[in-house]
Parts: sequence; structure tokens; C-alpha cells
Amino acid sequence: MTDRPHKRRKPCSLHQKKKDLSSRFGWVSSNWSGYACTGTPHQYRRISAEWTVPCVLPSKGNSYSSAWIGIDGFKNSSLIQTGTGHDWVQGKASYYAWWEILPNAETIIPHPVSPGHHIRAVIAKLTPKTWCITLSNLTLGWTFRTIQCYLGPQASAEWIVEAPTVGSSIASMARLTPVTFNKCRLNGKSPAFRTCQKGIMIQGRRMVSIPGNPNRCKDGFTVRRDT
Repeated sequence: MTDRPHKRRKPCSLHQKKKDLSSRFGWVSSNWSGYACTGTPHQYRRISAEWTVPCVLPSKGNSYSSAWIGIDGFKNSSLIQTGTGHDWVQGKASYYAWWEILPNAETIIPHPVSPGHHIRAVIAKLTPKTWCITLSNLTLGWTFRTIQCYLGPQASAEWIVEAPTVGSSIASMARLTPVTFNKCRLNGKSPAFRTCQKGIMIQGRRMVSIPGNPNRCKDGFTVRRDT
């Protein structure tokens, strides 16, 4: 395993929404883009989705990104999550799988991931204190599973493309091919996505990661990097 910068996914860093964005997006962040559902404590106990690992395009400097599902982290400081990472570091693309429970940093999943691979992720509550995190690479046929303790409020659920924090700062968002989330489920049902639940990422006063409208079944969407 090659050395990687110390990375951490963090709760959504919300910005005040601009008036001209009010009709198209529900929220604005400097590190998240995608869809977030919010509810009452203990409302969300299972989340899942599938996506295809995107391709990282070259950038002038180091840049980072992750695609993931998670519970909590939107308007609270807890978070349980799993997904894939796609970075451009020292002139090379890097791809990997990971899971994370705040406040701890990511744990790398020791199985291969490459662009175009079909990923399925599930996070499910087993008991009041234990959760099962499952990530599968359907292209290569491997599945990783871990049982962990998590005591967060279970008050939000997300399907996100993120610019992670590297060291102490939010990283520059990597240039990616589009990421499409599909077969999204929340508590075993379609989340019935609405436009007011989607958020864009703004870095340096530019929109850099933009989710599209929900698909016809309202259980999927595509996030595009504004290059």
C-alpha cells in the first residue's frame, strides 16, 4: 500500500445560499455536493446505493474527491460513511475504497478499485449500538464488511461527492467524469428525491460540483464536475 496524505471526510460545511440559486438547489457547501435527507433523531437506520467509479482527469496541482453514502453529518457533527476515493496526487491518479466514522480518519479497504468499476454500498443498523458497513465491487466480485459501534443521532442521510479535508484544509476538488448514483434506498425504500434536497459545491466562488435533477424513479441522480 503506497503512502497517502492524511485525509478525513467532514460534516457538511454549509454556506449561505445565494438568491439566484434558490430555485435550483436546496443548499450550498464548500466540501459536499449531492442529495441529503433530513429528519428527526433515530429516523434513519439503513442507507444504500450503487455507482460507477469515475475517472480522475489531470489537474495542475494535487486534488481529491470521494463518492460515498452516509448517515448524519448534515447539520450535525456525527457521521458514518463508506465509499470510493479518486485523487490526483503528484501527477498520478489514485483510486481506492474506504470507510469512516467521525471523529476518526478514513480506514482504507484493502481491495482494488479502478475507473468504471460498479460499486454497491450499504450501511445498516443492527442493534442500538452496532452497525454493519458493506462495500462491494460488483465488477471484480469482492465484498468488504465490518461491524462497528456508532452512536450518532441518525437524523440525516446522504449520497455525496465530496472534496475531503487534507491535513487541516478542505482540498481542491478533483476533476472527475460524472458520478451517477442509482438504486438509492433509505430505510429500504426509494428516498423520492426532491430538488430542495440537492446541494452544490462552491470553491473559490465557483461552482465546482453540481448534482442534476432526480431520475424518473426519483432514486438516483448524476453529479458533474464543472471544469
